[in-house]
Amino acid sequence: MIDVLVFGAIGLALYILSRVMLKEPIFPWKENKVIANDISLNKKFNQKNKKKNNKKDTVKSPLDEEEAAPFRLLFPDIIGFDGHMIRRVNNEFSMLAEVEPVNYYLRDHEEQEIIDSAFETWVAANKYDVRIYMQNRFVDLSEAVEEIQRTLRSQEDLNQEAREFGENMVRELLYWQNAEPRFEARRFVIFDYRVDVKEIKVEDEEELEERIIDKAFNELHRRIQAARQHLRSGEMEVKMLSTDGIVELCYYSFNRKRALKNRYKDVENHEQLSLYVTADQTPKRIALVKGGLEKYVQNEKDAGGNITGNENKEKLLQTT
Repeated sequence: MIDVLVFGAIGLALYILSRVMLKEPIFPWKENKVIANDISLNKKFNQKNKKKNNKKDTVKSPLDEEEAAPFRLLFPDIIGFDGHMIRRVNNEFSMLAEVEPVNYYLRDHEEQEIIDSAFETWVAANKYDVRIYMQNRFVDLSEAVEEIQRTLRSQEDLNQEAREFGENMVRELLYWQNAEPRFEARRFVIFDYRVDVKEIKVEDEEELEERIIDKAFNELHRRIQAARQHLRSGEMEVKMLSTDGIVELCYYSFNRKRALKNRYKDVENHEQLSLYVTADQTPKRIALVKGGLEKYVQNEKDAGGNITGNENKEKLLQTT
């Protein structure tokens, strides 16, 4: 009898030890208690909460992305645009150039080596710092669509099949562009230079200002020319941005969503960039307006009547 009790006690001890090692309850009919600090349980709980919250939250579109903040970090102390350059405080200037990409992975090994050596040579020859800025813009097919529509309107001898093909192409292009956000990458190189005023010896402040701008432009333009010569061997074209190009770059950076509908070219064509209501006109347009005013004044004089505001017209002719 004693042996049975001893063996029973040993078996019970082994059972309790096994249940403790397996982290199971000693009594099988009782459930496990939830431990608050259990990481695995917290993960499952958090994942369930995330799924619930995601269902409640509205899905954000890629159109809601903001790209202006990184551009502000590039030029935090900007003053304005001067002489195809971005002017900053302490006589610091920045000139930008756009680099046309090449189909690197479509080239053979020898052509890739030429591209690599051209880029490496330019980087090794640089004795100054440069910055690379990449901008993603929405794909704009409006020019291609307008060209097709212009052709359809101007060509009267098109047969019905060709006209239908062009109309279908316009619809497909517009659908492809509006189906989902599509982007194109633009690559820019930023050259920075600070003018040391102590090296410039002038007597007049106006002349000093001109010398500062000239020196900054000549130095930055020299650097862009050097980059153009090195990268040209790798078929990478470097184009310096004018003041209008810099303004366009800023427009697409700070109006990323709006630029798809309100294009920068339309803003320029509608003369919305002018500081005055009478925007800058071409010499031909100015000469045409002058001729019209002179003809009007002469006709009034020949009629012999009282000309109201003739003095104002003469002043206008002189100042136009």
